Amino acid sequence: YHYYKIMPITQLTYNLWRFEFTMFGCCVYLFKHDGKNILFDTGTKWNSLELKKFLLELETPPEKIDLLILTHDHFDHVGNVSLFKNAKIYAPKKDFPSEKFLDVKNLKLTGMRLIETPGHTKGGICLWFPKEKILFSGDTLFHHGVFGRTDLPGGNASEMRESLSKLTKLDFKILCCGHVGD
Repeated sequence: YHYYKIMPITQLTYNLWRFEFTMFGCCVYLFKHDGKNILFDTGTKWNSLELKKFLLELETPPEKIDLLILTHDHFDHVGNVSLFKNAKIYAPKKDFPSEKFLDVKNLKLTGMRLIETPGHTKGGICLWFPKEKILFSGDTLFHHGVFGRTDLPGGNASEMRESLSKLTKLDFKILCCGHVGD
């Protein structure tokens, strides 16, 4: 058996950190870009104490998060949205039609490209920063070529194949995916 050791906070670049939790939840990313504190996804409710602790360790408490970007609507990614009272929250409308979140299609960040990647959910998205060679892939693509499940509500295997085909054309060195480990 391979045992995966959780690294609570991993600094991936000078301005990018990944948070992993002891209880089930997605990876959360803090990206300091364009003079803003940007958080990608929020984990589950079970992760709230650790998430606050990690943000405080990086001197970026929840009230200092400027933008929160949700990659898709699954409980392990959206459980702590309420912690970020000062943040503008961007999300794909196809996954959050009745929520009062801002449409991620209207998000403007320097050097960012939005890629719609349905398959895991109807509205799944990825965000690519070509200059930095960073791809935030949510649960569309994981390390070692593994990809997100399509057997959950809103999942679609043929849409996933098309989405993965889009991602194979991108040049990235850092993959910020929704889950890591063996």
